Amino acid sequence: MANPGYGKRSAPDQHRRTAHDFAHLPPREAAIAGYVDRLPDGSDISVKTLAKQLPYGQCALRTALNHLQRAGHLRRGREHLAESGSRRWITRSWWSRTARDDDWWAAFTRGAVPEPEQPPDRARPTRSRAHILLAALGRTAPALSLSQADCAALAPLLTEWFARGSTDEYVRQALTGGLPSPVHHPAALLRKRLTDKLPPEPAPAALARPPLRILECAKCGVPGRPEALAGGTCGACRGERAPSSPHTPLPPSEVRSRAAEIRGAMNGRRSATAQR
Repeated sequence: MANPGYGKRSAPDQHRRTAHDFAHLPPREAAIAGYVDRLPDGSDISVKTLAKQLPYGQCALRTALNHLQRAGHLRRGREHLAESGSRRWITRSWWSRTARDDDWWAAFTRGAVPEPEQPPDRARPTRSRAHILLAALGRTAPALSLSQADCAALAPLLTEWFARGSTDEYVRQALTGGLPSPVHHPAALLRKRLTDKLPPEPAPAALARPPLRILECAKCGVPGRPEALAGGTCGACRGERAPSSPHTPLPPSEVRSRAAEIRGAMNGRRSATAQR
């Protein structure tokens, strides 16, 4: 593990792990990616540490990690937590099992969490938190046993409770406490309670400021805008030539002449001020 606050950081909204996550990579890179992917957040994934655990040298690992960066699985950079009160920037290594393009990483750097990408094989929709709690009410209070259709119809009402900060235990107590005997229509009773007992909206809180992030070139480590780091590498390391300046520099004689004019104007102002 790296020092607290450093090491691997998983990017949000990744696909579920499968046996084919890195099939598009060469064998060495796929093996390294599979190893890094299974490490917990906070693990040290520097070249030196990986070389102690994997059967590859530091040069091979450095090349492989750069390949993973170009493939969209890895980005390196620095992060400053806006609410921390500290001026210190923390070195980060962001990891994504799901390959991301440059636009996605650019949005992530700005603090905007991009929309989740739909996996190629769409997984079967999972039940919501509200649906699961409603379906389990019958275990706590058998009189409130619901059908699949009842749970689906009531789930949107309960979702609003969660949006207002209600916990699962709070909801259970509100829905199961003081039940009449017998309960003739459990779905109708729960609908009324979910509507009548809806807690108030919480007081508005100050919006949390997103962290400040800077990406760095995978090869030379120079920081830069995400748009300038295609595949995680700066233009100079990609062999691109810097654009020439559209302005023609002034000849030395004209520079000296203009400097003399400025000094003369400043001396004239000082004299006028002294006479006043």
